[in-house]
Amino acid sequence: MNGTPTRALGALTVSAQGLGCMGMSDAYGSSDDGRSIATVHRALDLGVTLLDTSDYYGGGHNERLLGRALAGHRREQAVLATKFGFANRLGEPVALRGDAAYVREACDASLRRLGVDHIDLYYLHRVDPRVPVEETVGAMADLVAAGKVRHLGLSEASARTIRRAHAVHPIAALQSEWSLWTRDLEDGIVPVCRELGIGIVPFSPLGRGFLTGRLTSVDDLEAGDMRRGQPRFADGNLERNLAIVEALEGLAARRGVTAGQLALAWVQHRGDDVVPIPGTRRRAYLEENLAAATLELSADELAAIDAVAPAGSVAGNRYDENSLAVVDK
Repeated sequence: MNGTPTRALGALTVSAQGLGCMGMSDAYGSSDDGRSIATVHRALDLGVTLLDTSDYYGGGHNERLLGRALAGHRREQAVLATKFGFANRLGEPVALRGDAAYVREACDASLRRLGVDHIDLYYLHRVDPRVPVEETVGAMADLVAAGKVRHLGLSEASARTIRRAHAVHPIAALQSEWSLWTRDLEDGIVPVCRELGIGIVPFSPLGRGFLTGRLTSVDDLEAGDMRRGQPRFADGNLERNLAIVEALEGLAARRGVTAGQLALAWVQHRGDDVVPIPGTRRRAYLEENLAAATLELSADELAAIDAVAPAGSVAGNRYDENSLAVVDK
């Protein structure tokens, strides 16, 4: 069963919506490996090909989990994307490495954890400010030449860095946060990507689950959930942001869909070069999200969505100060 349309990320063809796998191992409370693997299998059965992970998620657990999920013939169904660049788990501030030696080391370690002989899309997770991006991408290009990697990507990079990287080796995709409540990349970064033929992979297209309407208080979150420490979920900000979701729910009800589906369809409508990767551990939410990939919105509907959630209307920064320090570099 494969009714999912496809889109292009540079020279790479993938499903029009991917699956973000981070939450199966990290950041959003407890998880169950068996349920997560079943969700990955269901995604593949429904025609979702782009599976997104990182060596950072769960300290390598997420890559090992995906390796188990893709064992055997399942590997042939997937476009496997992973990332490198975070060189520690607990340090503050975050330790980044983009030197050539670390690029090679990180890739080999990811291949072992994933149990595969190549990575389809290999991202620099965050730019190391101490290393010229030309060195990092040059080493990544060597991985392509060696057959270990097929396509290259960047994550949360600035427009200037994207240009410099692309001059060394074609960049297939930029992965950055993009949703109704995070629109920072629209003015400067999206035009550069389109000029260079680079696809855009929005992560957290549902605002870390907030735009689904299922979260109304931090008390709904487990003790270890990272959202408890993020500014947009803090007292004062949370209440203001809930008003946006309530307005979105009103629009969704008129269309007969959920608020999350409407928000996700808005991201899907940003362009044919946009492939969002909503994350979930549950098959029911996977199927709900995937329905947004084929949900057509009229110009009037898109304008109405923009009216209730205009750029800059969300209260609070999208990250804490430590995390903000390593984006748009």
